Amino acid sequence: MKLGLLSQLQSRIAAKAPCALVTDTTTGAQTIVGGGEVVGELSLSADALAEINRLISANQSNMIDASTLFVRVYSPLPRMVIVGAVHIAQSLVPMAQLAGFEAIVIDPRSAFLTASKLAGATAIEEWPDDGMKKVQPDSRTAVVTLTHDPKLDDPALLAALRSPAFYIGALGSRKTHEKRLQRLRDEGSTDADLTRIRGPVGLNINAISPAEIAVSIVAQVIEALRAGAK
Repeated sequence: MKLGLLSQLQSRIAAKAPCALVTDTTTGAQTIVGGGEVVGELSLSADALAEINRLISANQSNMIDASTLFVRVYSPLPRMVIVGAVHIAQSLVPMAQLAGFEAIVIDPRSAFLTASKLAGATAIEEWPDDGMKKVQPDSRTAVVTLTHDPKLDDPALLAALRSPAFYIGALGSRKTHEKRLQRLRDEGSTDADLTRIRGPVGLNINAISPAEIAVSIVAQVIEALRAGAK
């Protein structure tokens, strides 16, 4: 590999930016694909790029293009961004980590973050619109809002809808969710946008306790992640 390309690959990996190193097995020519950029010697067809981006989203390395191109994917852990350091978050964080996710909790309320047992999650003490700017959700990011407070949940949901996050979920009853959707419509979200939000959040397993609700959320997030890998 040429030093310039190696340096760029190392920078992307250090920044936890999902990408792929594509190698032509017949010539040895290489190109990096990721973040909407293509850098290197190879000229890739639209079909090849689409398949490479699918592999990046699925975190799968593979041969493509009649086995002439080897795609080596470099992806950080999938992330679960949790808005609200509430009781459910205390169960959701360790479950998400056990399932292989990096857990990030956003909450501007320092008392909530201090009192919560977040099991080593990254804590961002910011209003969600600012916190989401720091997170920059990508195609390997799930966003879950838990506060029931429109001032906190709605800005996070709007930011998530503007991103390629593979999963967006919001806690609340069906009645609460309908009111939420109307507020988001009033902010300019389309009905097509709003279909991306899972509400009430989680698989329907008749969950009652915070731990049971956390199980249902993690299961639904995994389901969405694996569906995107097909």
